[in-house]
Amino acid sequence: MEVKEESEELSEVKEESEELSEVKEESEELMKVKEESEEESEELSEVKEESEELSEVKEESEELSEVKEESEELSEVEGKHHMRKPGEKPLSRSLKKIRAKKSATCTQCGKSFSNTRNLEIHMRIHSGEKPFPCDQCGKSFTYKQSLEIHMRIHTGEKPFSCNQCGKSFTCKQSLEIHMRIHTGEKPFSCNQCGKSFTAKHNLEIHMRIHTGEKPFLCNQCGKSFTSKQNLEIHVRVHTGEKPFACDQCGKSFTNKLNLEIHMRVHTGEEPFTCDQCGKSFTNKLNLERHMRVHTGEKPFSCNQCEKSFTSKQSQEIHMRIHTGEKLFTCDQCGKTFFWASNLKAHLTVHTNEKPHSCSVCGKSFSVLQSLHRHQKTHTGVREYMCFECEKTFTTAQCLKLHQRIHTGEKPYKCSHCDKRFSQSSTLKTHERIHTGEKPHTCDQCGKSFSIKSQLKRHMKIHAVEKPHHHSLRSRSAPLISLQFSQ
Repeated sequence: MEVKEESEELSEVKEESEELSEVKEESEELMKVKEESEEESEELSEVKEESEELSEVKEESEELSEVKEESEELSEVEGKHHMRKPGEKPLSRSLKKIRAKKSATCTQCGKSFSNTRNLEIHMRIHSGEKPFPCDQCGKSFTYKQSLEIHMRIHTGEKPFSCNQCGKSFTCKQSLEIHMRIHTGEKPFSCNQCGKSFTAKHNLEIHMRIHTGEKPFLCNQCGKSFTSKQNLEIHVRVHTGEKPFACDQCGKSFTNKLNLEIHMRVHTGEEPFTCDQCGKSFTNKLNLERHMRVHTGEKPFSCNQCEKSFTSKQSQEIHMRIHTGEKLFTCDQCGKTFFWASNLKAHLTVHTNEKPHSCSVCGKSFSVLQSLHRHQKTHTGVREYMCFECEKTFTTAQCLKLHQRIHTGEKPYKCSHCDKRFSQSSTLKTHERIHTGEKPHTCDQCGKSFSIKSQLKRHMKIHAVEKPHHHSLRSRSAPLISLQFSQ
């Protein structure tokens, strides 16, 4: 009977494991967003890239003004030198002389300009002066041209179009950066790991991985991020905002990438395949996690018992064994669970809902995993074998629990008497000896029991009594009628 109780516990553990896959997928997808958003954020970083490029563009524009000025002066010089006498310096030398006279150098960074006007404009970078404000949103700019480009955000004007895909941009520099997607050009390389990027800004964000710099701080929980975009995505955890909705099932997500990965559930697309066993996955990180099954890598260790795990989430769940933390409580009976999915499955006990039916014998189950396990009784499939005694099992969890017989592992310790157990359900039942708790009550006579199997055995007494009572009544009925007749 205890084995049956433990089997029910195994169902919970298995459900937790399934939920772990989903949570891990969601969590790792977010981590993937953190890396891939650096590449996908090219469009988001256009504004910053534009502003950086604008400095150069503006200076080039100012240089053009200089050239124009110098051309006018050159015309004057040409007027004077149109009849150059022998021994006179060439015009180019005269032009150089004019430029030399106008040479001006920044005292802050050492950059040189051909006239003081350009130097004055350049000094705004150091002084922080932004004399050109937007009358729509109040944002200010160092250069007039930057303001003009910014105004296109409000007007929606995008005069620079890609001839490959038709996408439009507010400035020429953004188009040039975008074209690298089509050409494959990635001119900005990391000197630490060699990874290349299409835009300088993306390289700068990437470098923070190596430096550990995380300048964007969440004011809700204090968590920091390498880029503004990742912070914006994270803030949605606090606000509950999920702007990306699936048009198939209505499920919403905090970022576009997670929606794209989710859509593969509907399309059935699994583009990432294991080269060891052929199993396919919807995203790269799930494949990487799966590969640890083949490599045996378990990089996450418990600091309490030194047990190792393939994923951080598995480690965190395991730690609850030591802390006893169960975050999800049933409002019907007060039972607590590690995961919301376990609570959801448990609630079917109160509702008597069993939506999953066996197509062979018609038996119904409240949890899909229980149905899958039951179906193996019909097929006879027991694919999990113990290498110590060659005994086979229907689930990996059953095999894992069985192996503790050979290893002698008993990770569950009683807090009252230090007795140890191989399964948490056995520990739970044992502790009721100390607490006197008897949560399973007979609805016929009110007698209570510490374990469910004892209650079931007790109920058979009432099942036998009922027909016995009926038989007594049936026997006494003729005697009564006989007495009345006498």
